[in-house]
Amino acid sequence: MSSLLKYLPSRRTRQNVRTSEEADERVSTLPVDEQLDVKRKKSADESDDTSVASKEITTAVDPDLNPGELSFEEDAAGGMGRHLGVFSCTLLIVGRIIGTGIFSTPSSILGSVGSVGASLMLWVLGFVLSFCGLFIWLEFGTMFPRSGGEKVYLEAVYKKPKHLATVIFATNAIILGFTASGCIVFAQNILITAGHTADRWVTRGIALGVIGFVTLLHGLTPRLGVWVMNGLSIFKIVILLFVVVSGWVVLSGHTRVPDPHANFRHAFAGSSNSSNDYATATFKVLNAYAGWSNVNYVLNNVKNPVRTLKIAGPLGLSICAVLYILANISYFAAATKEEITKSGVTVASLFFKNVFGAKAQKALTVFVALSALGDLAEVNSVLQNVITVTFAAARINQELAKEGIPLPFGNRFWASNWPTGKSPLPGLIIHLIPSVIVIIAPPPQVAYPFILDVEGYPGQIINFFIVIGLFWLRWRKPNVPRPFKVWLPLAVFFLAAAIFLLIAPFLPPANGKGDTPPLPYYLYCLVGIAIMVTGVLYWAAWRIVPRWFGYEYVPRKETLSDGTVVTLFSRKKIQ
Repeated sequence: MSSLLKYLPSRRTRQNVRTSEEADERVSTLPVDEQLDVKRKKSADESDDTSVASKEITTAVDPDLNPGELSFEEDAAGGMGRHLGVFSCTLLIVGRIIGTGIFSTPSSILGSVGSVGASLMLWVLGFVLSFCGLFIWLEFGTMFPRSGGEKVYLEAVYKKPKHLATVIFATNAIILGFTASGCIVFAQNILITAGHTADRWVTRGIALGVIGFVTLLHGLTPRLGVWVMNGLSIFKIVILLFVVVSGWVVLSGHTRVPDPHANFRHAFAGSSNSSNDYATATFKVLNAYAGWSNVNYVLNNVKNPVRTLKIAGPLGLSICAVLYILANISYFAAATKEEITKSGVTVASLFFKNVFGAKAQKALTVFVALSALGDLAEVNSVLQNVITVTFAAARINQELAKEGIPLPFGNRFWASNWPTGKSPLPGLIIHLIPSVIVIIAPPPQVAYPFILDVEGYPGQIINFFIVIGLFWLRWRKPNVPRPFKVWLPLAVFFLAAAIFLLIAPFLPPANGKGDTPPLPYYLYCLVGIAIMVTGVLYWAAWRIVPRWFGYEYVPRKETLSDGTVVTLFSRKKIQ
């Protein structure tokens, strides 16, 4: 009985709700300007209180800003409720960011830009850009504290044509929202540890097993998935701290590395002069930092979402940025530039081999593989990096289904928390399908770097429109409450970087081939644009083509058995 009582509101809570409702009624009788002042004051006075987390201040003041069809209360209904605190949210970010990127991409980044100094500068630039982006997303996230991330912010800004922004984002999120790269690296490292050749189909088989396991973990045992995600996040921090401390020892000159300072004497020698090389490498760096917005995707599951987001976001990204830069210095201290460039996706393994010998190399390869498994946790409250990425991706897919985006077999199933009533296994299945396709279809050697590039380009297109939307809201809606406001020069810098990253990849690289030969260097940009165009065509087939035949789709809301509210569209003949 006690286990059931904890889910019931206390008498004090019910009294607070009645008091709040009465106060809201009194405020509604005031002139609009005075209403805004009262709302802003209330937001400032109660920013740390749970009652603020239960309301969407911005849309309460200006309902025109409500993103999508569902109200805030309807959107947050169903599932496990608010169960993630500051600790879990910080680890959700750390676990999503610290993935295969820091262990695998330094070699390809160095190969693109040609010098150690330029490579380190890009890691610093990625840190700065990520913080600028984080502050922009903090402003949006505290204005609209609901799950979905960019989906919500695009819907709030780009309302016409109706549902176009939602469908374009949905196409990108579903097609490119996979964790195939983490699964591939996990499989390769497991095979190396076992002393086997990374055969193509064996690699694929292990990768499929990993993504299947993570799907079932988050779909059937959601609380265990969160615990595993948190544990793996802590484990990742320990691994990187070990690499960093080992790097300090190497730099002191008391290891088997003959000249640990060699790469730093002429750090910028051999730097590339091609904008394409730097843009492509920057995509990889930003992909390694990707995850600072992870909590934004699962705010319906977060306690006191405004307060928690403002703490967990900067804290999680800061931890990762410091570890990333120090880890890169450790790599460059332990190996020559040529060794790192040729190491492929095993630069961390090379580090251990050079510092501790071949036996220790096998031990680290296991650590790297386990870290890649942690990445599968994207689904955590978004599940943590395949555990974190998958956790978050599933909830994004669920939000898209709740919004009524037409999906095969209807939206009720895809929006539900079937079968447990707590975790969106259908959303996980949507995430699983493209991951399986990417694992099986292309050769793993080409797939990993190409996937990183393809994921990055559409993301920059979305980032561009998010920042433009920020400026638009500042201009058109200057008085709506903003619990956090980004300093506009940071937003301008982020916008300039996004524009550069959209243009530069089309400029020929220094080697004329890019980093995914035999594929053309510009192919990943075209594939990214094609995915966005596919979203436009899908929207047109849903919203425009039926009108040619005298029909239109009208929305209605339905509450599922697990408490989830979903928007459904019915075909209606135009009168």
